[in-house]
Amino acid sequence: MSRMLTAVAAVAVTSAIAGGSWSSNATGASSEALQLPAPADFVSVIDNPYFPLPVGRTLVYEGTKDGQTQVDTVIVTNQTKVIEGITATVVSDVSTHGSTVLEKTFDYYAQDGQGNVWYLGEDTTAFLAHGKTDTSGSWLAGVHGAEPGLIMEANPQIPDAYRQELLVGEAEDTAWVVELGATVTVPYGRFRNTLTTLEATRIESGAYDQKIYASGIGIVLEKSLTGPTEVAQLVSVTGP
Repeated sequence: MSRMLTAVAAVAVTSAIAGGSWSSNATGASSEALQLPAPADFVSVIDNPYFPLPVGRTLVYEGTKDGQTQVDTVIVTNQTKVIEGITATVVSDVSTHGSTVLEKTFDYYAQDGQGNVWYLGEDTTAFLAHGKTDTSGSWLAGVHGAEPGLIMEANPQIPDAYRQELLVGEAEDTAWVVELGATVTVPYGRFRNTLTTLEATRIESGAYDQKIYASGIGIVLEKSLTGPTEVAQLVSVTGP
């Protein structure tokens, strides 16, 4: 992505956050609040092309964060969790530096009948120095005012903007679709017809991340566009 496009996209994301102009493409709703479908409208398999979660799949990412190397191991478990009456798939995400565990997270996703993948919460624990832990950022739809969001639309189009999560002061991410059809190469391979999004949050004003998704895989590359260098690239995929 060119520096010019990145700058323009950053302005657009900022406008979307400030004005509450979330996407209506996925849900048919025109209001700021996303309308969560009824539990009966959800399906048991998450097979969205840009965010598939087949049970048993393991994805490994390598990169840098907070000035050190990091490995993220993402596993689609066979566990489920009922949230707001919806049976969500539990995805484990463990970040390590060498033999040291930095963070453990359980994310909860579910797909509606139209193919949109909803993000219903996360249980995250960061392991700090001297045995301390930090669970800030954890949230669950319907608890303490937290609301669900979209992690991937059924039919993403430029310039869709959509809320991914909402717990005021803890989790307030928004994504914006900025590019379709590009080719990207990461250690795991070369991918065509990718989807690129930018992400921003009101909690960290001025900070932007880029994520690139490949059909049939999901995220293949993630990097920061502002602040300290952070990057994660897909290095392996095992399982279905």
